[in-house]
Amino acid sequence: MATNNHVHTGNRLLALLPRKECQSLLAACEQIDLSAGSMLCKPGERIRDIYFPISCTISLVSHIDAHDKLGVGLAGNEGMFGVPLILGLEVSSLCALVQGSGSAWKIGTSEFMLRYEQNPLLQRVLKRYVYTLMNQLAQTAVCNRFHMTEARLARWLLMTDDRTYSAGFHVTQAFLAYMLGVRRVGISKAAGALQKQKLINYSRGDITIIDRQGLQRVACSCYQTDKDAFDRIMS
Repeated sequence: MATNNHVHTGNRLLALLPRKECQSLLAACEQIDLSAGSMLCKPGERIRDIYFPISCTISLVSHIDAHDKLGVGLAGNEGMFGVPLILGLEVSSLCALVQGSGSAWKIGTSEFMLRYEQNPLLQRVLKRYVYTLMNQLAQTAVCNRFHMTEARLARWLLMTDDRTYSAGFHVTQAFLAYMLGVRRVGISKAAGALQKQKLINYSRGDITIIDRQGLQRVACSCYQTDKDAFDRIMS
């Protein structure tokens, strides 16, 4: 949690840095707006820029073939896109797709790596984040294998809500379908069930969470497991 010694950045990962280190990094960043559906990086492409979301969300998507895709990770105001660079790699194996429109801090790869290599405090914070992202990827694999669509959709909605500053967001059925690895009819049934329970309002792609506590009761255990791990590791 940010204190008086920290800078309000809109990004909770950057807010973990002490004031001096955070201000130095932000001085090299540009605040930009990202539109939903924008492709930040394709599999096999060199990562050109690092993004620290403020109000947008970025989905990490695995391409199985030319048609089938599966969402495996999500980054919002708690994290970043560009983790492979921290591991010494310049190429992404996943597609980075803007899921929800909003703003983000952007910094070029060369400038970021220069500052990263010279700043042990930044290294410590970001390495911990890498570990939490690995946990998220593993938990998502378990979730996709063992849990029902309704519970997985509830988990995804809660994860998105945690990473934005609004309980409402826009997302199409088609996007939800490949994020969860199910057919659109499955998304329609699951969203309808959540709406019938008065947990969400869903109309033409606009989703508003009405009862967050109720949604948590419906979500699979993966949501709380992932959240507890993040809070424990990043505290």
